[in-house]
Amino acid sequence: MYLTTSEVAAYLRLKERKVYDLVRQGQIPCSRVTGKLLFPRQQVDLWVLNHLEGDQAQRQPPPAVVAGSQDPLLEWAIRESQSDLASLCHGSGDGVRRLLESRAMVAGVHLLDPASGRYNQPMQLGLGGVRDLVVLRWATRCQGLLIAADNPLGITGVADLARPDVRVAHRQPGAGAAQLLAYLLAQAGIAETSVHWVTHPSLNEDDLALSVLQGEADVGLGVEAAARRQQLEFIPLFDEQFDVMMHRRSYFEPSVQALLAFTRTPRFAERAEALGGYDISQLGNVVYNA
Repeated sequence: MYLTTSEVAAYLRLKERKVYDLVRQGQIPCSRVTGKLLFPRQQVDLWVLNHLEGDQAQRQPPPAVVAGSQDPLLEWAIRESQSDLASLCHGSGDGVRRLLESRAMVAGVHLLDPASGRYNQPMQLGLGGVRDLVVLRWATRCQGLLIAADNPLGITGVADLARPDVRVAHRQPGAGAAQLLAYLLAQAGIAETSVHWVTHPSLNEDDLALSVLQGEADVGLGVEAAARRQQLEFIPLFDEQFDVMMHRRSYFEPSVQALLAFTRTPRFAERAEALGGYDISQLGNVVYNA
């Protein structure tokens, strides 16, 4: 949900002039579409949370949890690295919120800003005021359409998602794949209301792939690795950046260092190659350091 300037001013109980000042200072998350400012409601809420004073939770060390979006390679590395990290994957938006509330040590995120075409921009995610935020590149992943083996409905691209005979699996609101799919539909001129969505959202990559495999849906957007795991057909559409976010102090925690050390082993590289759809050449690069 997006708010206009007047709506966000009323929501925050500020004057519109103050909102424009915050935008000029780069302090509040917003997108500029055809010259009009739009404020994503969820990111505004996170921005407000980030500016709470006296937040005791921020003073406590976060639990050794990796939240956010499910990534097959990250999920496997957490298990195999003996890092003592746990996974709690309910989508990128949930991961950002848990990181901000100190309910997770690391957040795996792949959120596209439609206005700029860039991924995982802290300002757009309501994290611009986090003074010790560090963002590391995990991988560039191939996103595309997952379809049943032999492609019985002859699906070839995004345009086919508007067909009435095609049932489309989807992720929960706030998931990176949900935002990307909305972007691709808009680029194709397809209204989301014209798509035949399945009744219930898939909460992670594997659930979406299983929805297609079991015949509950005919197609869904997901990563190539998920398609390969379930032996589904895959139509590549988009290369995206998947990053891991954390507070700077968390980077030096033994559990995080154990995970990162494991990513430098030949075994990890072999697994990335076997899963498919990963470019890990920039893994570990610092792409943002507050």
